[in-house]
Amino acid sequence: MSRRLRPSRLLALLVLAPVLLSACGESHSKVSGGTYAGESGANAPYLDVGQLVYEVQLSRELNPADAEDANYLTGLTPAQRRLAPGEEWFAVFLQVFNHHDTPYPAASEIALSDTQNNRYLPITPGAGNQFVYRPKNVPGQGRLPEPDATAAEAPTQGALLLYKIKTVSLDNRPLTIKIVDPTDATQTASAELDV
Repeated sequence: MSRRLRPSRLLALLVLAPVLLSACGESHSKVSGGTYAGESGANAPYLDVGQLVYEVQLSRELNPADAEDANYLTGLTPAQRRLAPGEEWFAVFLQVFNHHDTPYPAASEIALSDTQNNRYLPITPGAGNQFVYRPKNVPGQGRLPEPDATAAEAPTQGALLLYKIKTVSLDNRPLTIKIVDPTDATQTASAELDV
């Protein structure tokens, strides 16, 4: 009787093998939305936008009086540095991955919004700020920030997107980040940020 079962088991394995093998391969499926959860970034979604993959490492309010946070604000002009009443600094630290051999441009439009449709675009400090996200071509099989860059070596390990947001937006959470593909504006992804 056991000999009769062996051929049927073998047949079942042969039928299932292609299905099982197809599950191996790419380490993540394409994602265009998600929720960031946790300071470690362990549960952050990998957002596919065009040919690149974006991951939020961390998002949080910045305190200009704190030594670490003051470094993130270097390179701002006096006008950029000025906060209006009811505004504060908010940072998103991002990594961008290119899993192809061809270089592709990173997104230049990365907006934040709250549940009341307040929309914020990042402020770009001058060249002296070595933490800031600067959209450029991501080399084939490369990432932003580059592995040897100051931003990659920092505690957040991500490139800084710096926003001035209304304090009331923290009451209108979740904040959502939306990334637009620079070569095709119909290709977008978004994630809710855990603040």
